[in-house]
Amino acid sequence: MTSSADQKLSLGALIALVVGSMIGSGIFALPAAFGRTTGVAGALIAWSIAGAGMLMLAFVFQTLAQRKPDLDAGIYAYAKEGFGDYLGFLSAAGYWIGCCLADVACLVLIKATLGQFFPIFGDGTTPVAIFAASLLLWGVHFLILRGVKEAAALNTIATVAKIVPILLFVAVAIAGFDSGLFTLNFWGTGSLPDQVRNSMLVTVFLFVGIEGASVYSRYAKDRKDVGKATVLGFLSVLSLLVLVTMLSYGVMPRTDLAGLPTPSMAGVLEALVGRWGSVFISIGLIVSVLGNYLSWSLLAAEVIHSAAQHRTMPSFLAGENRNKAPAAALWLTNAVIQVFLILTWFADYAFTLALKMTSAMTLLPYLLVAAYGLKLAWSGETYAAGSRSRRIDWTRAALATLYAAGMLYAGGAKFLLLSALLYAPGTILFALARREQGAAVFTRLEWLLFAVVVIAAVLGLCGLAVGAISI
Repeated sequence: MTSSADQKLSLGALIALVVGSMIGSGIFALPAAFGRTTGVAGALIAWSIAGAGMLMLAFVFQTLAQRKPDLDAGIYAYAKEGFGDYLGFLSAAGYWIGCCLADVACLVLIKATLGQFFPIFGDGTTPVAIFAASLLLWGVHFLILRGVKEAAALNTIATVAKIVPILLFVAVAIAGFDSGLFTLNFWGTGSLPDQVRNSMLVTVFLFVGIEGASVYSRYAKDRKDVGKATVLGFLSVLSLLVLVTMLSYGVMPRTDLAGLPTPSMAGVLEALVGRWGSVFISIGLIVSVLGNYLSWSLLAAEVIHSAAQHRTMPSFLAGENRNKAPAAALWLTNAVIQVFLILTWFADYAFTLALKMTSAMTLLPYLLVAAYGLKLAWSGETYAAGSRSRRIDWTRAALATLYAAGMLYAGGAKFLLLSALLYAPGTILFALARREQGAAVFTRLEWLLFAVVVIAAVLGLCGLAVGAISI
């Protein structure tokens, strides 16, 4: 039997969880994604805004880890503590479903990449691809059941393996960088504000996973490591994202970048070194996405397991096996992923839809974390009178809140309505948990919030029925 002490994670393992969660498929698609939306100027502005906004959120996570060490369930616990049981539940459920959708995106992309070499896998949603993805899904499931520490160790190895091809790309792109071409690509087409807005939407999914260390804070050997891992992991990933984006503008004309197939990083490297570069990046992509899939599987199960331990999810989800793995939560998580995976057969653009839905589902939890940091600094709780750090933390949390709210608005109504379609039926889990405790399901304000969620879900369902919303 594995002891609790054996399951504790070091600073390095926590950083690997952050980096491993954030680096997945997105970075390999950056050259084309930015090439289609903007030039160098718009990309610089977009990365500056997005980087600053998410850095403020990273600081909020760091501050909360230090000032509220008793809240060891991370992203979910902060929402519950600050805004009540139902919003806490929505944060946990939204983040959990977002993790499930991220895993679906990973599985589809792995099979789509293999489809470039083995046509039977097609775009990743053929019957054979779905069957193969299901085998991978349940293989990882039984790996995690062996214990969180073992799975986290494998995640650390996968994180190192996925960074190698990215660093090679950066090195080769620096060597082949053409400053004249970079200058020609400086301005994109259309108004600069529109270019920046469209580019900002590209960045949302790339930052999902910043909370990896916070979600696993109960496993940290030292609570102070949680905040350090969040900031260090974020800054490391941001540096790689900016380098990949900017260096690509010095390799190919922007119009050529825009036309590259996924993974577009492979096309850029092929332009520099030939066909082997494309094959190398494709292999790196598969390794990266496999590691990313493992990270999301760990995070998804941990969130609802922690929520069940804190009585916001039904108690059966708090169950652990002899290896201290959240077995019940893992079974439910992978059952949901399996259902989503089957549904990809009916979606026109399954990978893109999964990415955007992941962003939509995780932005609300981010907003609630930032708002709780703002509330804590505003009220002065845990701060000494006249503390300078309180003013600094308030400013950071206010900027993080504005950023998360702005990203929700920029994402558009479509994905908010589709999100409500998942939130509304998911509330059944909250009702079951409240009934277990013999408590009323909602307060008056929570009834009002639930009504808003149901109305949004009905609008989303009507939109799908009449074709106003497509998947």
